[in-house]
Amino acid sequence: MAKATEPPHPEKIFPVSWDQFHRDSRALAWRLHAAGPFDALVCITRGGLVPAAIVARELNVRMIETVCIASYHDYKNQGDITVIKGVAAEITSMRGEGKGVLIVDDLVDTGKTAKVVRELLPAAHFATVYAKPMGRPLVDTFVTEVSQDTWIYFPWDTGLSYVPPIRAGGE
Repeated sequence: MAKATEPPHPEKIFPVSWDQFHRDSRALAWRLHAAGPFDALVCITRGGLVPAAIVARELNVRMIETVCIASYHDYKNQGDITVIKGVAAEITSMRGEGKGVLIVDDLVDTGKTAKVVRELLPAAHFATVYAKPMGRPLVDTFVTEVSQDTWIYFPWDTGLSYVPPIRAGGE
């Protein structure tokens, strides 16, 4: 049995540095600026915490809420969706089921998590930094689309280490 911290071994990988993620999150804020203003921001934990902080700063949103959902239980396979903490009533009741609310996450993959959050806030604007084709229809705004078979290595999931050249058998 693999350890919980072992990443999958996909054919395509997309490593994202802290600098790149910050730039992409700011690019998301630029795109969202025209879609606002937003009265509140709901970030999907845990991946949405970092881009939500950047977007909230750039758009000057002060009301920030979280929705806590678990779907990747072993870093490899998406399992059943578990809502650990829902959205506060002050947010869900805003101008009719989330109108004026911005939902932020790092990635929409299969769309399972996005679907659950969309049901909680159907009138909200949903934004992610990255999007994969299966989840893309559930997102209003995103920065970069990657193929469904690409695994994104976020900066909080990686560390610096030597990688051998491709010709020498590295990946």
